[in-house]
Amino acid sequence: MRLITFATVTKSFCMLPQVKIFSGNSTLHLADKIAQSYGQALGKATIQKFSDGEFQPVFNESIRGDFVFLIQSTYAPSDNIMELLMMIDAARRASAGYITAVIPYFGYARQDRKDKPRVSIASKLVANLLTTAGANRIMTMDLHAPQIQGFFDIPVDHLDSSAIFIPYIENLKISNLTFASPDVGSTNRVREVASYFGADMVICDKQRKRANEVASMTVIGDVRDKDLVLIDDICDTAGTLTKSAAMLMDKGAKSVRAFCTHPVLSGKAYENIENSVLSELVVCDTIPLKQNSPKIKVLSTADLFSIAIRNVHESKSISSLFIHSQLKEKLKAEAGM
Repeated sequence: MRLITFATVTKSFCMLPQVKIFSGNSTLHLADKIAQSYGQALGKATIQKFSDGEFQPVFNESIRGDFVFLIQSTYAPSDNIMELLMMIDAARRASAGYITAVIPYFGYARQDRKDKPRVSIASKLVANLLTTAGANRIMTMDLHAPQIQGFFDIPVDHLDSSAIFIPYIENLKISNLTFASPDVGSTNRVREVASYFGADMVICDKQRKRANEVASMTVIGDVRDKDLVLIDDICDTAGTLTKSAAMLMDKGAKSVRAFCTHPVLSGKAYENIENSVLSELVVCDTIPLKQNSPKIKVLSTADLFSIAIRNVHESKSISSLFIHSQLKEKLKAEAGM
């Protein structure tokens, strides 16, 4: 007969709930790497489909009381969002202890305000849907509009791809480095990275006639004989990116490369990139590439997300994953502290 002591009972109550990591169909390419980086296999789940296209997520193992992390990017088609919502609902009904929706690419983030009459603020609607479905927390990366965090009434961990891009840029060892923002909306993001390197930055100011179509563009700043690094959060048709690169070269730039977190790459994006003056386009794996290209290099976000998942589970800060913390540490090292 086993003797149950007070210490045994206390230990059982003090143990953290178990972590279970699951993936939707759209992000299996990344979720498997995140789980490996975390040190465990993906949880057992299936997405059952009916002949008419309707689907039903099913967890094939107990998740009662567990910390459940559901990984799914919500790029097109909209089935990806619906799949995530149903997974959250299924986890809640299965008595998961804490549900975190890990959304490497948060779709509909470009619709964050009413910029014309009679339009939807879709990013707010998606935030409401995720919360209503039962998510306790959101983890995402490089929202197109950072203020979308305020659309949620639950915690949001907004990871920064600069933690991945900065080491890559450092390894390039470029002496005359200058950073460029492809539009005014990206200036804050680019300014932070430029500050880390102590480099200059320029701005490509664009005007649009309609979505995905640039009408005109001008460069603010000096780019002559500089190696330019363009930084943006989304590369969709690559129209803005390739036009910015061409204009920078016309203004006397020595070379232009681009860093974009989310490779949406729709329409003629691959053709635009391959025919452009860009020396390379570096992206993250928040969205899988539709095809390979000699000009496109993919960096993995798996380690970053796995660290963030571990810190959330252990109630630790994730501030060390952000660029301001890296800059602080760099300044300390340079000062010999």
